[in-house]
Amino acid sequence: MTTDFSTSSSLWPAVPLASGDGRPHRGRPDISDLVFFLLLALGAGWTLAHHGSAMDYYEKVILCAGVAVLTWLGWLWRPLRGLLVACGLAAGLALVLYGHDLARADHEFLLKYLLSSQSAILWMCALFILATVCYWLGFFSPTCAWLGTVCTWGAVFAGLTGMLVRWRESHLMGPGLGHIPVSNLYEVFVLFSLITALFYLYYERRYATRALGGFVLLVISAAIGFLLWYALTRDAWQIQPLIPALQSWWMKLHVPANFIGYGSFSLSAMVACAYLVKQHFPNGRLGRALPAPQVLDDLMYRSIAVGFAFFTLATVLGALWAADAWGTYWQWDPKETWALIVWLNYAAWLHMRLMKGLRGSMAAWWALVGLAVTTFAFLGVNMFLSGLHSYGGL
Repeated sequence: MTTDFSTSSSLWPAVPLASGDGRPHRGRPDISDLVFFLLLALGAGWTLAHHGSAMDYYEKVILCAGVAVLTWLGWLWRPLRGLLVACGLAAGLALVLYGHDLARADHEFLLKYLLSSQSAILWMCALFILATVCYWLGFFSPTCAWLGTVCTWGAVFAGLTGMLVRWRESHLMGPGLGHIPVSNLYEVFVLFSLITALFYLYYERRYATRALGGFVLLVISAAIGFLLWYALTRDAWQIQPLIPALQSWWMKLHVPANFIGYGSFSLSAMVACAYLVKQHFPNGRLGRALPAPQVLDDLMYRSIAVGFAFFTLATVLGALWAADAWGTYWQWDPKETWALIVWLNYAAWLHMRLMKGLRGSMAAWWALVGLAVTTFAFLGVNMFLSGLHSYGGL
């Protein structure tokens, strides 16, 4: 006996909102887009004027390019504007409180308990875990689901603020020691959590549902659990100078692109998990609340497509970085080999989707297997294998 999934859940609109923020269409930029651009430009100008001497050429280029990219993203998804403005103000306040003395984090109340990178990232961890609980309770109470969204936004705010402040803290350690905080497992786990949460929040608002929150926050909470263990047992929260292998501007591009791919792949796997729950338990409390399978299937495809695009870019950038550092584009290092396996896995998934019409439970199970493969490539290689990328080990 087959179940008819053709009727969409009432939690989902028949046609998703194109803008993700309540606008049926994005339309042309308006005065608010100009104001947002000016705020970003002023923030970048202030940073260059007050801290430009501590930044290298590539950091300045990334900062300026970020103004254009963030303006565009703010136009695509307007809730992002409020987040960025709030994070900018909070990080700016932290920079003012620090001045030129890193030790002030032990004496200033706001730094010690809220705005230092360590404090802000701990707040992020607590809020993500609380959000997970609230989203699951949200299957019984709409108020709890709403609190899950609030906690997730709060966690992203705290984490992004912490990363911005950590960037400045690294420069306060001494001349030439500053670097973008994407250089070790502690920092990239924070980055992974933020990227996955932002992808989810976009889709939550676009499709007007919170039913997927409990599933997606599970993978974020797992990352947070590892992050806390790693920080407490290895003192990983401490900022360390870059080792020579990472003292390259390629790192500033390769690592973020890589983790946009990882975050999107993880989101697709959790959507696949929701799809299987919807398929096998359509009349249960979770099954009734989840979106229609067609929507989940489409979201799974979109997430994998976005992740594949960025992971491909990251792989190309990594090869160029390897040629610059080691004189060859590819050395079959364990990390490189497993990155290729991840790439081939999702390339095959997309090929089967586009050429053979891959849909349904087969696609969902494949996406879940893809998460296992990606997890090993991301973390397992660092734990069990050694090679040229062993600087990220445990």
